Amino acid sequence: MEQFQIETAQNITIDQNTAHLGDRMVAYLIDSFIVIAYLILMFLILSSLDVDFGDSWAFYLIMSLPAFLYYVLLEMLLNGQTIGKKLMQVRVVKIDGSKPSFSSYLIRWVLRIIDVGISSGGVAVLTILIRGKGQRVGDIAAGTTVISEKKKVSLRDTLLRELPEDYKPSFPQVTVFKDREIQTIKELYDSAKRNGDHNVILSLSDRIKKVADVQTELKPVDFVDLVIKDYNYYTQNL
Repeated sequence: MEQFQIETAQNITIDQNTAHLGDRMVAYLIDSFIVIAYLILMFLILSSLDVDFGDSWAFYLIMSLPAFLYYVLLEMLLNGQTIGKKLMQVRVVKIDGSKPSFSSYLIRWVLRIIDVGISSGGVAVLTILIRGKGQRVGDIAAGTTVISEKKKVSLRDTLLRELPEDYKPSFPQVTVFKDREIQTIKELYDSAKRNGDHNVILSLSDRIKKVADVQTELKPVDFVDLVIKDYNYYTQNL
């Protein structure tokens, strides 16, 4: 699984995991099964109605549209996911981590003809392996990639901090951050403490104060630790 960096709205850089090629292939097989199952079911239902296939080609074409537009419609409606992608916990996003526009989904869908249709998936696999960042030809043209939302979490990696029952937070402004950003802050803070790197903690403290608009006389090491605890308090009590 490769990683690429994206920068959040608060100018905090985080690493994002691209989806495993195997996960994408399984998602494709699941989606293909759904599309084929729909077409077969539609054929059986219409056959049972004794409809003349030769005279009703336009009707069958309209009925086949959901299968034809499956990928572009579902990715647009389900925020970058099809049923297969949802089951495999992968999602289409812009290369900067933001939500793709309809035009991005459309470009990816149109270029499936090259990536998957004509080459039976060969071009897509080759491009993903060579290009990096989880991009097939359609992704490169659309400025998108496919990320994994699977989380490998250990006790050290988790955001959770033990808080006493009578804990009282000091900085409600910390809710301006998102989970991923606090996770990054925590990882940098813990690493800096282990390595005795005071400059990293000082930089974190200054950045947090600026983004959250906080004024405090606390030492940077105590302030950052308190911010992490406060964030845990607010997120656990929502």
